[in-house]
Amino acid sequence: MSHKRVAILISGGGSNMVALVRSMTGDHPARPVLVLANRPDAGGLKRAAALGVPTAMVDHRPFGADRTAFEAALTAALEQARPDIIALAGFMRILTPAFINRWKGRMLNIHPSLLPKYRGLHTHARAIKAGDAEAGCSVHEVTAELDGGPVLGQARVPILPDDTPETLAARVLEQEHRLYPAVLKRFAAGDRTPLYL
Repeated sequence: MSHKRVAILISGGGSNMVALVRSMTGDHPARPVLVLANRPDAGGLKRAAALGVPTAMVDHRPFGADRTAFEAALTAALEQARPDIIALAGFMRILTPAFINRWKGRMLNIHPSLLPKYRGLHTHARAIKAGDAEAGCSVHEVTAELDGGPVLGQARVPILPDDTPETLAARVLEQEHRLYPAVLKRFAAGDRTPLYL
């Protein structure tokens, strides 16, 4: 069987990337073909190389405010790997509609909230401040609307009385490492039904 080719975009340590890469074995319908970072110091690059996945780096800083040029360089690196699916895993750059449309229907992201709640940043602090009983994470298809594409899966954790954004983030991250691989496997097999863990 021909496996779907997955490129994973990261900006930092890449813990979700590692969970995705480790899941793509055996009867999994996909395989990792590239881990691409936008920072030379992204710890995930070494972790990906140690797992035997090709890596690339396109530093966003020399491009300044020129997102089009940065994304052209990203696209060039991605096209060499010919991915069927792009998984954003802690990739901290806002992508333009032109880039998103280029990979329409093939790009996934994980977000640390129960979307549509708390799009954007500081999700855990916002959930605690709002007095929510639970938090969690969502995997969604990437569209031009920030954190706004169709939700493909969610996992929930309770918010405890003494939670800080850090303790909550750690518990949510454990669920991210379960949810993202499970959704990717289904997505690669052509199943877009939302998964609730």
